[in-house]
Amino acid sequence: MADLSKLCIHTITTKPWKLAESVEQYARVGVKGISVWQDSAMELGAKESGDIIRGNGLEVVSYVRGGFFPNVKSAEREKAIDHNKQMIEEAAELGAPMLVLVCGAEPAQTLEESRKQIQDGIESVLDFAEKHKVQVTIEPLHPMYADTRSAINTLQQANEMAEAIDSKWVGVAVDVYHLWWDPDLENQIKRCHAGGNFSAFHICDWNVPTTDMLLDRGLMGEGCIKLDRIKKWVMDTGFDGFHEVEIFSNKFWEMDQKIFLDKIVKSYSEYWED
Repeated sequence: MADLSKLCIHTITTKPWKLAESVEQYARVGVKGISVWQDSAMELGAKESGDIIRGNGLEVVSYVRGGFFPNVKSAEREKAIDHNKQMIEEAAELGAPMLVLVCGAEPAQTLEESRKQIQDGIESVLDFAEKHKVQVTIEPLHPMYADTRSAINTLQQANEMAEAIDSKWVGVAVDVYHLWWDPDLENQIKRCHAGGNFSAFHICDWNVPTTDMLLDRGLMGEGCIKLDRIKKWVMDTGFDGFHEVEIFSNKFWEMDQKIFLDKIVKSYSEYWED
């Protein structure tokens, strides 16, 4: 049987399942990590959700998702800061060591201004994050999301921001779906690790052709991402965290989720054999 000790699955990946069923099924096949999306935790509440996860022998890897800091209105930026503090509290109750940030962007202003507001927002919640022992983790998103989802679109930008903030309570997530195209990815992965900021590694694949830019991610090995190469770059740094399967897919959500979970385990096993 394949070693699944570093396999983590995001609850959004098996979206049709409620949290308790996700936990039960992940544990059944030997998955050891789970990253929890807020909507899946709210039915039972963060604390009870965390208790169920640990009771089934799984580790809470992260809580998803904070961020969305930029806005042309200062009152809305303050609301975003308050919301992120709420998310940090929920992450602490869940027992998650990090809150992943989809940083946001404001199409009515420049990307540079949005990046400034993102950094200001992160700095505004740092003391709160430290108090609750929850790291806030910057996840750069593919440039196709630069309109409203994130003004942080390269690993270099994420590294620069983390280095400028210079706190152990700020990390960086490397998601292959968003970063596989970057010609400087290898160097920036090394930089991320060297700076002590490499906190999370997300895996899936880019389907060819992609029928939906949000909801058509593929299983590892189905698409055009050279996962073996990126995995080597990551492993060469000494990264020893979980490899987190994060797949948004209408196709997979429509199928029997037990069959889908078996497919995840199979593709993950083959990913490690490359």
